[in-house]
Amino acid sequence: MAMWPFGKKKKDAGKDESQDKNTTVRTDAADKEVKEATAEPASAESLATEAGESSTAEGPVQASAGLVREDQDDVEGAAGVKAVAHDAINGEMGPYDGDNVDIAEFNFEDFSVGLLDLGSMRIPLPKGSQVQVEMGPDGPRMLHILTPHGRMTPVAFAAPRTPGQWAESAKDIVKGLEADGFTAHPEDGPWGSEIVGTSDKGGIRIIGVEGPRWMYRLTLAAPAGKEEELAQLGREVVARTFIYRGEQPILAGSSLPVMLPQQLAEQVQQALQERQQQAAQPSSAQNSAPADNAAGAESGAEAEAREQLRNLDDHENK
Repeated sequence: MAMWPFGKKKKDAGKDESQDKNTTVRTDAADKEVKEATAEPASAESLATEAGESSTAEGPVQASAGLVREDQDDVEGAAGVKAVAHDAINGEMGPYDGDNVDIAEFNFEDFSVGLLDLGSMRIPLPKGSQVQVEMGPDGPRMLHILTPHGRMTPVAFAAPRTPGQWAESAKDIVKGLEADGFTAHPEDGPWGSEIVGTSDKGGIRIIGVEGPRWMYRLTLAAPAGKEEELAQLGREVVARTFIYRGEQPILAGSSLPVMLPQQLAEQVQQALQERQQQAAQPSSAQNSAPADNAAGAESGAEAEAREQLRNLDDHENK
């Protein structure tokens, strides 16, 4: 499988650059107003300081990704889910263990306008992408990266020292998708099995990778006709992502804490305040049916991959 250069080390590229060239994502004060249940998407260009130099990466290269090769009969159904051993510290591609690998040694300017710093994850934002915060009743519930090919949703989890969490969770994902009427199956990918679900609206692909006491999961939701483009872009993002698990005790299977960049957090806070003000308005109409409708809208927000697929059309038309 061909993988594009995913961030040459600066010393290997022969550049004499300071480490502070790596930018941390930030929102602009004049960004679109956060409204109601969902923060308006902000372009990656407005969220990250533009890179100062063009990339020195040269063309597509072949990467040894440990691709799983099995007969089709073996990969059909949950029993075929497998994970390839991934070296997140000394490997040739990510996701990397940020607690042991210095992200400042890498140059992502060929691919990204800057880094989305979420504390436990640092994710290079693809050029032309947007960041969207999905709001729940009590605050942010999920963060999405919107691209021309579809949407990505990153999540990092604590994991036990013994590998196998992705294989177990992938089996549950397949069963859940099938129970909801989707056609779901494992497919070979650079890090082992990727879970693919299809419907008439489009497709979803869930990539899972295990690292030292963590598991990284990227959910891709693409409209019909753009599944392969989003799959390629999603793998590029995974290969450049850094995970920071830390040493604090976290129950295996629990998501790692996420911290929003300051100005993005301010937008979220503004959205919460506006919602509270609207709820406090003395209107009988707001205290009856609309309140019920709002609750229904929140309960329908996607929390997992199958929910994301149901809303593909809305995001594609934005």
